[in-house]
Amino acid sequence: LLMNQASCFHSWTFEHACSSMSWTPTESQKVSLVSSDNVEDLSGFDLVVVIVNDTNATSFEDFATLLDGQCEPTLNQALEQNETNKVLRFTNDNGQLKKVAILERKKLGSTLGGILKSETHVESCAVILPVDGGDIQDVTTDLLSHLYSDQRYKSSRDDKGVSKCKELVLVWTSSNGNLPLEQVERAKSVADGVFLTKDIVNAPHNVLNSFALAESAQRLAKESGGLLYCKILEAKDCEKRGMGAYLGVARGSETYPKFIHLAYKPKGRHKNLRKLGIVGKGLLFDTGGYDIKAGGSMAAMKFDCGGAAAILGAARAIAALQPPDVEVHFVIAACENMINERAMVPGDILIASNGKTIEVGNTDAEGRLTMADALVYVDKELECERIIELSTLTGACMISLGKAMAGLWTNDDQLANELEEASRVTGEKLWRMPLTEEYKEQLKSKIADIKNIGTRYGGAITAALFLQNFVESKPFAHIDIAGPVWSDKVGATGYGAKLVTEWVCRQGGKGDEET
Repeated sequence: LLMNQASCFHSWTFEHACSSMSWTPTESQKVSLVSSDNVEDLSGFDLVVVIVNDTNATSFEDFATLLDGQCEPTLNQALEQNETNKVLRFTNDNGQLKKVAILERKKLGSTLGGILKSETHVESCAVILPVDGGDIQDVTTDLLSHLYSDQRYKSSRDDKGVSKCKELVLVWTSSNGNLPLEQVERAKSVADGVFLTKDIVNAPHNVLNSFALAESAQRLAKESGGLLYCKILEAKDCEKRGMGAYLGVARGSETYPKFIHLAYKPKGRHKNLRKLGIVGKGLLFDTGGYDIKAGGSMAAMKFDCGGAAAILGAARAIAALQPPDVEVHFVIAACENMINERAMVPGDILIASNGKTIEVGNTDAEGRLTMADALVYVDKELECERIIELSTLTGACMISLGKAMAGLWTNDDQLANELEEASRVTGEKLWRMPLTEEYKEQLKSKIADIKNIGTRYGGAITAALFLQNFVESKPFAHIDIAGPVWSDKVGATGYGAKLVTEWVCRQGGKGDEET
């Protein structure tokens, strides 16, 4: 066992499940923004990066004084030969080896993140921003998010996958307006949220269970300076509320269920706060239950908490950004979908907290059961005015849209437009999908009000239709993030944290375009 070698197992024993999850340290403290007017030259940096929006640019004369005239010809020649997105080396007149790079804006985060992780002797890096300024918040968030490296479960540090950079300076060359320091600070807050989202999705199930996820939510509240309040409903609290759908799934778990309610309120006295409800699917592992997943499809099922991860990452960012005029409730019905003598089986009838009876047609359609009671909670008990929900809900959505974007289902055009605009600003892609009424026939049951699954065709749509039974007459959107939440190449992508943060900030009049 690694109990004495890796801190992530500090609370794990044979008899007791892990009770906490460690967090990856953020990189935001390394970043600063300076004006080119206050920089004499950048020769002291180990790596100098120039960002270009237009690869047809032909000269770096605007940066000549910053770059040291000796590297300007090298950069111009590289651009002519289309040698972008890689490190160029040359020796100056003093015999010093210098490193420079031309990076395209659209590939900045992934490319520079990769460079800083692979270059062994880059402890300081200067990034010269485009003359037109661009979206400095987007640039900074993108860059910081790609510096993430999960080292929590290794007995020794893997230097090949970790940035050695200790100082990352963004050089503002635009003459348009004041130095946008606020945007950089906003970007740091959002990136910190993305880090947490990645940590949660990457964590293995023997570390991240309902106890550990609840502890992370409580830690967020403790570190928020009073802006976040955390309430954990135990199994008996859920029973009192009649949460039979959620508890039906949770009975198969090793750990007891933890119904997580994290609330944000701005400081001071506020009237007429817009009350938002955000639900995230929190299945810490999904075996499929007695309808067990076949083949290798179970291997990555630790990412079935991607919705919960996204909204907790957003909660971290929102507490730092402090949007006004909104009260936000983040709700997660945390458990696992396992197999034991107590677990639900096909044919069981569960009763949700709104009284709906549900026939379990398939135990692997469990996420929608947990979220049924979570949605009733934000709708009825919290009386939220607008509700969105994020979940890694269906493989059918991945078949429809691939792994690059999420699916969006809502009957409210205004809410759809708001989410689509937040998607455009953050780069987290989603696509609005149909809510085909005639597909409701698939959810009819002979012995209960509804079934939890339809036929094999239109599965992503019937899942969305099922969830509509648990929100009454309010703007509600279901976002299926099964595709973009995970990458086979890098692991957790952090999808959803930026999208939710941007949508909430816009509800409070503090979105990206307003800053």
